[in-house]
Amino acid sequence: MSNAPPERLGSRGKIGLFEAIAANILQMVGVGPFLTIPLILSAMGGPQAMVGWGLGALISACDGLVWAELGAAMPGSGGSYKYLREAYGPRSLGQLMSFIFLFQSIVVTPLLAASGGVGFADYAKSLYPAMTYWQGKAVAFAVCLVATALLYRNIRSIGRVSMVLVTIVMGTMVWIIVAGATHFNPALAFAFPPGAFHPSAAFFTGLGAATLIAMYDYQGYCTAALIGDEVKAPNRNLPRSILLAIGIVAIGYTAMSFSVIGVIPWKETLTSTSIVSDLIGRVYGPTAAKVSAVLVLLAAFGSVFAVLLGFSRVPYAAALEGNFFSIFARVHPKGFPSFSIVFMGVASACACLFSLESLIDGLIIVQILTQFAAQCVAVVLIRRYRKDIQRPFRMYLYPLPVVIALAGWVFIVVSAQARYILFGMCVLVAAVIAFLIRARSRSEWPLSKVA
Repeated sequence: MSNAPPERLGSRGKIGLFEAIAANILQMVGVGPFLTIPLILSAMGGPQAMVGWGLGALISACDGLVWAELGAAMPGSGGSYKYLREAYGPRSLGQLMSFIFLFQSIVVTPLLAASGGVGFADYAKSLYPAMTYWQGKAVAFAVCLVATALLYRNIRSIGRVSMVLVTIVMGTMVWIIVAGATHFNPALAFAFPPGAFHPSAAFFTGLGAATLIAMYDYQGYCTAALIGDEVKAPNRNLPRSILLAIGIVAIGYTAMSFSVIGVIPWKETLTSTSIVSDLIGRVYGPTAAKVSAVLVLLAAFGSVFAVLLGFSRVPYAAALEGNFFSIFARVHPKGFPSFSIVFMGVASACACLFSLESLIDGLIIVQILTQFAAQCVAVVLIRRYRKDIQRPFRMYLYPLPVVIALAGWVFIVVSAQARYILFGMCVLVAAVIAFLIRARSRSEWPLSKVA
């Protein structure tokens, strides 16, 4: 293995539409909905929390259209790194915006992958209730490291693994939905507490918290856009993979959530850490509950796998162009970014020391402040000022999706706890300071020396 990449990503094979959809769904589903249904119900204090699922789906669909347009216009590994750089000006502000994204990616990726590892360990307690705190952390570490080992291979092999994992994930969701549909009790599903929809400050604060959790569960529809160099016909397949994944998962989440609260009283779900297994156990018995737990664990592992797959390509793409540490540009002879995968995997294992709630809230707020909101504006800038960039896919009803997505991100931030907003602002400020230090040392914009 040498420091200079012997070949570009995708030279040893690419994945097609179905594998791209699988990569998106794997990261979207993961362990999230299997663990967070009680959290969403708790945030709003009843089944009215389904409004949070709906709002999350709306924001995801609108933001998915943002990703679809940008991904089709500028396909390639790196995703937002390329989009922000071109939209804000590759010789000016775009350098700062893309660097902020790169900086936050080495913070957010470990948090995102670790959330899958911690979720895996938390759910594993349904099979091994005697698990201690440190045993759980050891399990979470192992999940991240095993996923890293599986990713240490070419993209075609990864595509096959993704298809197997997504089949398991979707099969599990269908099983849960069927179990709930065949035993559905409307009186339980719609047992709203008094004043459930009263438009008070508490209602909107709870809705914001529920929507934040929902966005964590929906997150991942952009995975294929991060590996654009390794996707066949990206101009066509990236938009399709993003929008189809969102549609499939939104239907699945809604059906699965109603399946749970239509069988188990919502107040009982609030203390559950393995709600899906509780549902299956109530309908089919304890053996089936254990089988469902194993399937959920496979889904959790799949999310870690998908996160590391997509985001390991981000620093690689920047390093290849000389805009990040050169070591991240290392490519294995079999055609994958070796150092980036290992770095992200090890960092993810270390991040497993945090709680699931802290990981979820922290990573979503950081991404909104440093990436998602800026990317919504990027679509407008490219349409107005970069006529040279062809857009094979144009979002429907422009600019309405941009406005809705941006408003959704702002609503989530203002509803979040102060400590997570502070954390996000600290990451943003640190990224700006790091950029200025780097610009000064390299005599680049905005600190280039004037002759």
